[in-house]
Amino acid sequence: MAQHSQGMVLKQGWGLWLTHVFMVAGVLIIFFPIWLAFVASTVTQADIVAPPMPVLPGAHFWENYTKALFAGVNVPVATMLINSLVMAVGIAVGKIVISLLSAFAIVYFRFPGRMFFFWTIFLTLMLPVEVRIVPTFEVVAGFGMLNSYYGLIFPLIASATATFLFRQFFMTIPDELAEAARVDGAKPMRFFIDIVVPMSRTNIAALFVILFIYGWNQYLWPLLITTEPEMNTIVMGIKQMFPSGDDTADWPVIMATSILAMIPPIIIVVSMQKLFVRGLLDSEK
Repeated sequence: MAQHSQGMVLKQGWGLWLTHVFMVAGVLIIFFPIWLAFVASTVTQADIVAPPMPVLPGAHFWENYTKALFAGVNVPVATMLINSLVMAVGIAVGKIVISLLSAFAIVYFRFPGRMFFFWTIFLTLMLPVEVRIVPTFEVVAGFGMLNSYYGLIFPLIASATATFLFRQFFMTIPDELAEAARVDGAKPMRFFIDIVVPMSRTNIAALFVILFIYGWNQYLWPLLITTEPEMNTIVMGIKQMFPSGDDTADWPVIMATSILAMIPPIIIVVSMQKLFVRGLLDSEK
């Protein structure tokens, strides 16, 4: 028995080591291109063009990042970062607010066609913005929202996925809480604000992270409705930095812009990591 137990411990030990080896290898494979992009953002154009490309940071960090942030190629990167931040936060907050209210109405109010409206919302998963982009553009243009934050945000703030997840969570809240609030004279919105929203905190955090990254990575919709360079988002800006024809790309500035574009999503994920994980676990329940 002792030998058998020792063998099991050894097998578990080797399995643990192999797991860590594969995990480290995966991290290195993913991280290496990011490291090369960072190195390229700290050297000169000649260092990048002349092989072999350096694998250690150079001495032009401040020069390249200052040029990217405040000069850029077409528009300063700082302006594009602000545009992307406003769009991503606006989409995430808008989706969460609308989904919370929609799910609350579907779960806690009894009205004719309640489930019909819910499944109608759910069916919009089959109609992403790319499918309905032409009529959506016509509506936005008709309201005069081209080249504006309103046009960037409003057409993307409805979310069937978030509505479904909040509905599933609200259905796990005991009915006794709603009854107790009703007995105490609390109006529906008071019950929603004081009880339902605080209980949904971790779910809101998890969805905020996902929806922020969704909004940050948008490319097609901003490309369609923005014609002024000052309204470019960072994802659009990176694409437009690549030259056409015989022009030469300013690779250090492009790489610096790419690194700067990754920083806000990383900050959001790292700062909300615990709430994000707890929110996903709560959603599974």
